[in-house]
Amino acid sequence: MRTSYIFLAEGFEEIEALTVVDTLRRAGMDIKTVSITPLSSVRGAHGIEVNVDALFADTDFSSAEWLICPGGLPGSSNLAAFTPLCELLKSHRRGVAAICAAPAVVLAPLGLVDGKDVTCYPGFEDACELGGGKVKHGAAVVALDKFVTAAGPATALPFALAIVAESLGSEAAHEVAAGMLTAF
Repeated sequence: MRTSYIFLAEGFEEIEALTVVDTLRRAGMDIKTVSITPLSSVRGAHGIEVNVDALFADTDFSSAEWLICPGGLPGSSNLAAFTPLCELLKSHRRGVAAICAAPAVVLAPLGLVDGKDVTCYPGFEDACELGGGKVKHGAAVVALDKFVTAAGPATALPFALAIVAESLGSEAAHEVAAGMLTAF
């Protein structure tokens, strides 16, 4: 199984990042937290500090399954300002997922939402539409062909389960959800 990566920048939304990591690991997927900074510890938007699995500069992403961007501010803006991540996202040919502000702030300016159904945090829809995205207003999660977007913190678990379903099938996502006492 290929490794997936979730990128952490100062000010990331903690629930969106850590829920994804926990859920994918419950599903048996290999996922690594990656700092885009030169530091192995990254502070989230609400002061939670996370020790990452890897540093961006030291990681080979050539066989990555998923590249995942959590939201939060200024986390999303910091991800968007990191050129090596932007280049990686543009060249990646497997799964891409973003939640909250990240679909609008990170993916849309790169042209990655162009022609795709997307959702994002309320108030960021215009940026997704400017990037060519077809915003599904009010949708919690939009998942299609290895491209997953979600609206925000409350949608972190369905977002993560959608990634599991895209990778391992809906039966695996249902199994993980049942073990967490939730529905998918």
